[in-house]
Amino acid sequence: MKLVITAQGPTLDSPVDPRFGRARYFLLVDSDTGSFTAHDNAQNLNAAQGAGIQAAQTVVELGAGAVLTGNVGPKAFTTLQAGQVAVYPGAAGTVREAVEQWRSGNSQPAAKATVQGH
Repeated sequence: MKLVITAQGPTLDSPVDPRFGRARYFLLVDSDTGSFTAHDNAQNLNAAQGAGIQAAQTVVELGAGAVLTGNVGPKAFTTLQAGQVAVYPGAAGTVREAVEQWRSGNSQPAAKATVQGH
């Protein structure tokens, strides 16, 4: 499965970014092979509004089946659901550690947004 993990840097050893819409990078990881690509999310870092929706659209376009992040707001969550992308909140540590936690079955998908909208 293709996973997107919000990250503060472009490598698997980068810390997970707890923000979804304003994460610095999205790392697209193939959970079967471990291969990954880094995608800059700079256009949403300083967006006045709509960062979550735009970020969610990017994740859907990348073909991810799930996103691992710290938190996700209601508009982003709705957009991800519409794109059939599962949301796994509470990711922490490095990107590599978050993927391992997900692989081990210790992550649970969210049924709703984890933070209020802005």
